[in-house]
Amino acid sequence: MRILHTSDWHLGRSFHRVGLLDAQSAFLDHLVTTVRERDVDAVLVAGDVYDRAVPPLSAVALFDRALHRLADAGVPTVMISGNHDSARRLGVGAGLIQRAGIHLLTDPAACATPVVLGDAHGEVAFYGLPYLEPALVREEFKAAKAGHEAVIGAAMERVRTDLAGRPDGTRSVVLAHAFVAGGEPSDSERDITIGGVAAVPAGVFDGVDYVALGHLHGAQAVTDRVRYSGSPLAYSFSEATHRKTMWLIDLGPGGEIGAERIDCPVPRPVARIRGRVEELLADPALERHEDSWIEATLTDPARPADPMARLCARFPHTISLVFDPERAADDPSASYAQRLKGRTDQQIADDFVAHVRGGTGPDERERTVLHDAFDDVRVDTALTQDLAHEVAR
Repeated sequence: MRILHTSDWHLGRSFHRVGLLDAQSAFLDHLVTTVRERDVDAVLVAGDVYDRAVPPLSAVALFDRALHRLADAGVPTVMISGNHDSARRLGVGAGLIQRAGIHLLTDPAACATPVVLGDAHGEVAFYGLPYLEPALVREEFKAAKAGHEAVIGAAMERVRTDLAGRPDGTRSVVLAHAFVAGGEPSDSERDITIGGVAAVPAGVFDGVDYVALGHLHGAQAVTDRVRYSGSPLAYSFSEATHRKTMWLIDLGPGGEIGAERIDCPVPRPVARIRGRVEELLADPALERHEDSWIEATLTDPARPADPMARLCARFPHTISLVFDPERAADDPSASYAQRLKGRTDQQIADDFVAHVRGGTGPDERERTVLHDAFDDVRVDTALTQDLAHEVAR
């Protein structure tokens, strides 16, 4: 069976206030063309269809057109909700829409009820694990802890139990929206840290033939059978080095995996440049970036005059300026943000305790108290965000 694995469309998102609707539309055109030209048997969308719980009408209209075109192509499509989506909104009408071959799997309680498709070699069961917010689904899965590994592990136990009751030779695919250990993140994914640890081990998905992941925006293989498709477009400058693709997966009769990356259209390259403004304006090596979206980090010791206007004369699509003056590491004028860069909340708290105690940091018991306090804040934040989404509905 030939499967096209994609995710993280984020319909309705902009790039530093630059609208991306046309670029997203071009991607969906490319997806449908790929489905037809490469004889795809099933399309998978592993979450974050929209960029927010209540998407703009233009994004909804684009999604609607995509569903109609996929249905017209006669190729089944399986989708799950991600942490940016409203699962209830995305899942409205799922029972009716599935008659057209579009399967919206947004209910965590139904994770062990697969979409079953067949080919010449038998059946393939597609299980959907929509984004599982630990604090909200812990009771549903009777998880011992409110953490990502616990709830995803419990959901996968249900999947394996259902799969064990199916005919021998049934192949299996799981769609999941999660941060799996070994994956490389970028700046444009929303933090899903709960319980102090966001990542789950890839081994939690053992027992199935292929795992189509969403959430991280860089295409990557955690293992041969566990892969992220990544987002089809760059949504932050941290993705400047990404090659945006979809995975074309050939699932063999015995569960063998063949994988090919299908490039996505690039509306405009994304680049980061760094240096003093005069250097950036004169450096011939930067000619290749003159038509790119640019984030320029200026290292001039003193802020230069009219930096944006001057840069735009050479790089007309400069949309982000960052000032990082060249200073010695011990310069007292270094900003508070610079001194804290790269440090975790726990490390900052430990340093504060050491500062007020004249150099004596927290002991193990005090570190545990601080750790638990940060976890409580994260859980409360997640619950508040979910309540806000419910109110918006």
